[in-house]
Amino acid sequence: MHLDFGLKLEQSQKLIMTPQLRQAIEILQLSSQDLSTMVEQAILENPMLETEARSPAEQELEDYGQAEKNTDTDTTLSDYFDWAEFFNDGTDPGYNSPGAKEKPSLEFFVANTVSLQEHLELQLHLSLRRPELLAVGRYLIGCIDSNGYLSCTIKEAAQATGMKPPIVEQVLALIQSFDPPGIGARDLRECLTIQLEQRNINYSFQNIATPVDSHLIRRIIEDHLDEVAAGKFKLIAEKTGSIVQAVQQAVDVIRSFDPKPGRAFGGAPASYIVPDVTVEKVNGEYVILLNDDLPHLTISPYYRRAVRDADDTTKKFVENRVNAAVWLIKSIEQRRSTLLHVMEAIIHFQRDFFDQGPQALKTLTMKKVADRVEVHESTVSRATANKYVDTPYGVFSLRSFFTAGVQGSDGDDVASANVKREIKELIGKEDATRPLSDQALADILKEKGITVSRRTVAKYREEMNIAASSKRKRY
Repeated sequence: MHLDFGLKLEQSQKLIMTPQLRQAIEILQLSSQDLSTMVEQAILENPMLETEARSPAEQELEDYGQAEKNTDTDTTLSDYFDWAEFFNDGTDPGYNSPGAKEKPSLEFFVANTVSLQEHLELQLHLSLRRPELLAVGRYLIGCIDSNGYLSCTIKEAAQATGMKPPIVEQVLALIQSFDPPGIGARDLRECLTIQLEQRNINYSFQNIATPVDSHLIRRIIEDHLDEVAAGKFKLIAEKTGSIVQAVQQAVDVIRSFDPKPGRAFGGAPASYIVPDVTVEKVNGEYVILLNDDLPHLTISPYYRRAVRDADDTTKKFVENRVNAAVWLIKSIEQRRSTLLHVMEAIIHFQRDFFDQGPQALKTLTMKKVADRVEVHESTVSRATANKYVDTPYGVFSLRSFFTAGVQGSDGDDVASANVKREIKELIGKEDATRPLSDQALADILKEKGITVSRRTVAKYREEMNIAASSKRKRY
């Protein structure tokens, strides 16, 4: 075998993901809130970036009208990539963001939340005075998890507190009488039983020979929860010696109980959606407003003067920082332009939605929008990620405008959201004693001009968390 060394030159093309390009992609897919956080961090890290207050006249500029004025931004900002030329002139590539006036923080409107432990300890101190019993109660409350269940045994609590198990049992019984109902239970059956006892339920229903009382409900809780989950009401009726109607009514009562009584307390704070885009109808035309409440970014004029007599190392540092600042400003402006054009394309294809409401939503793919905006499909995907729009009919995710569908009898596509809405309406109007099967729903939709298979109906029904006809039936 012949081995040889050689030097060969060949030409090839490949895409290099520069840090600036990665930053531009990241900025494009950020929501307005995340972008504001990123800009604040960039201001702290880059001394070249500064913010300045905008005049009232600038604050009143609308995004839609400014979109055409900003078309020459790339030409203006490109001049500043030559940092030496930037420091010699007095111009500024600042980024003008409309709607930058200060708004009150949402934190002012959030009420202080009370944890489950605090809620229970307040009731404990109102019910007990003896220090040793209070210690047992605090230990038991500390062992209650976020769902409201006791995560330790009576023996463990007795050993930890130095008290006898019967005393611990008494304190636990007291805690189980606290609000919320069902708190401190050791399993699901005990949780449901506690709620049954606190409500003192003894129901009697019309048109039923045997009244449904708490004894039947208690027996179902203790022995037949698995059959309840499977919807085997006839089997429960046979085992309990009752009628199916009474069993179903008892199950309705059980389902009104909370299986996780502690989840109403604490947890993650409520998150608020701030729309990135607002669409308003003015004189028959839709106006797009971008809600990016960003500060007015500028390049610091201090370094323009300080760098003139600096050494080469300082000039190199300033050059890199200026380039990073200008690229950030350009990336933010490019994000605004892309988001504006994508929203214009969505309004063009979904005009009926904005005129008539969600029921007029049409099928739409990202490729159609990308072709109209003349960008890649991935750019549209990034531009619509994690973003919401405020429309005359409410706040919607930008991704919700891109939906698959099925073919109608007239040849036009029907959005899957509209098919789901039809299925939900049909099930809502059905006779509870004779619920519609998936095949019956498919036949009715076909009569309305929507051709779908039984499996598609079952898929949409499960996505809406609607039970099958066998479990929806009322006896």
